[in-house]
Amino acid sequence: MKSEQYLRDHSPRLDDLCLSRRQFLQRAGMGFGAIGLAGLLSRGSAFGETPGTVIRPQFPSKATRIIHIFAQGGPSHVDTWDPKPLLNERDGQELPDLKGVAMGSSFKFSKHSRSGIEVSDAFPELAKHVDDMTVIRSMYTDIPAHDVATVFMNTGSLRMAKPSLGAWTLYGLGSENENVPGFISLRTGGNPPGGVLNWGSAFLPGNFQATSINTRANSVDQMIQNIRNHSLDRGEQRRQLDLVQKLNAMQQKNLQEDPQMEARIKSFEMAYRMQMEATDAFDVSKEPQNIRELYGDSPQGKQMLIARRLIERGVRFVQVWASGWDHHEDIANKLAVSAKQVDGPAAALLTDLKQRGLLDNTLVIWGGEFGRTVTRDRNGNDDPGRDHNNHAFSIWLAGGGVKGGTVYGASDEFGARAVENKVHVHDLHATVLRLLGFDHTKLTYRYNGRDFRLTDNYGKVVDGILA
Repeated sequence: MKSEQYLRDHSPRLDDLCLSRRQFLQRAGMGFGAIGLAGLLSRGSAFGETPGTVIRPQFPSKATRIIHIFAQGGPSHVDTWDPKPLLNERDGQELPDLKGVAMGSSFKFSKHSRSGIEVSDAFPELAKHVDDMTVIRSMYTDIPAHDVATVFMNTGSLRMAKPSLGAWTLYGLGSENENVPGFISLRTGGNPPGGVLNWGSAFLPGNFQATSINTRANSVDQMIQNIRNHSLDRGEQRRQLDLVQKLNAMQQKNLQEDPQMEARIKSFEMAYRMQMEATDAFDVSKEPQNIRELYGDSPQGKQMLIARRLIERGVRFVQVWASGWDHHEDIANKLAVSAKQVDGPAAALLTDLKQRGLLDNTLVIWGGEFGRTVTRDRNGNDDPGRDHNNHAFSIWLAGGGVKGGTVYGASDEFGARAVENKVHVHDLHATVLRLLGFDHTKLTYRYNGRDFRLTDNYGKVVDGILA
């Protein structure tokens, strides 16, 4: 017959069933172990499980952060960055090989700055910055469908949900500031084609995905909904979070940790820390009047200014969604409107970054998911536009280690296909990672029995655009 003392010492208890590493650390050293773990959860290490402190890349690099201005919808390259005089000469004529009627551009191209790069008059302000840009005129992608091509440009994947470029950037470099997310997506409306897949982390830990912000809101509290608790002070909020951590630790004892639950709790922790510093970053009213006037008071101007404020605070990757480029009709007027919305604000961003000494280590990218046809849209209306074209489009990059005043690659004489120094989406991703200091073949994550990478089994670095 076992004694009562023996039974008390050896019978199962609730705490014994619900003790995890976090619970252990909370008990050990009067809780100081948990404090250390909290730091690890917010910082971590390169190629690890959580966003980390500043990580030394594999190669010397200039770029330490990225602002990606995504012109979703498929901007027409032959009306913006890729002049085609022959297309204008053949305007209205049948092009049998291209199965349509040639459509010359309504926009005039002129040479600008010392480099003499030709730019459409749709971008009068951005044209002043071509000496800081590499313009790639030989981009191409796989499928000319918005939802597929948009996600492909952001994740390098046509089928399986994979981590976005921003998530890979944060995974590789870690975060410089534990009080703000390392990856932020700025929108002015609803979700784009593909939705959250464009800024998701897929099989990477959940805290590598972007925090998505609707910048059209009138106040910071509306932009970052539920960021403040108007019922509890910060002390009480801290007590609640500690309780959540404790309950989670009890639940996890002797069980495999639930990545979704871990990511949710980390998002709570991030929201708590964001209440001060992040809300300040989104408050553009704190900028001097001359800076606000430089960017303008448009939605895109607000986004660009917020993007600059975010990278100043250590955000690794900011994506600015500049949608509205799907011009199947009336392209002469509609493209002019879309270009005007981004031209001044994006030029202001480049000016501001350069004045502050930030452009050298900030890579700025502008471009869409594909280009447009050089023939009239198949709808054949009186105010024609251009259809989708995955065989040729243009993007530009500035700062962050790219060779300024450079045109790389070329499309054919009409602009229908990339023909010289062709750059696939995988090549672009490989090059962006190289600018950040990483070998794209070695920045990998083990999942489901194999090592995954952003560029899948493809991609080559475009050395010709590296400074």
